Amino acid sequence: MKNYVDIFKVLANEKRLDMLQWLKEPKAHFDKPTAHLSRNISEKGGVCVGDIQEKADMSQSTVSHYLSMMQNAGLLESERHGKWTYYRRNEAVIQEVAEFLKKEL
Repeated sequence: MKNYVDIFKVLANEKRLDMLQWLKEPKAHFDKPTAHLSRNISEKGGVCVGDIQEKADMSQSTVSHYLSMMQNAGLLESERHGKWTYYRRNEAVIQEVAEFLKKEL
């Protein structure tokens, strides 16, 4: 069983919720395709931290901390490509949280 308390703590922040929403449909929220995506990462999807930081209009350290929190809770996956890290939603965990809310609460 997931630690839902940790997940809900992560979700209890408007900017982190925004980031999850942006990553749900990255092409709609990040208008410039990142030149550094390899074909493999592009197939899986992923948005560079710098692009998320620019959209969030927050410091790089805060955005990285938020992304790390979401990844540690299982809500995001990341992939390193050179010096860039790309994030995407972990849809399986998000679906599990939705089912938990639906069935248990």
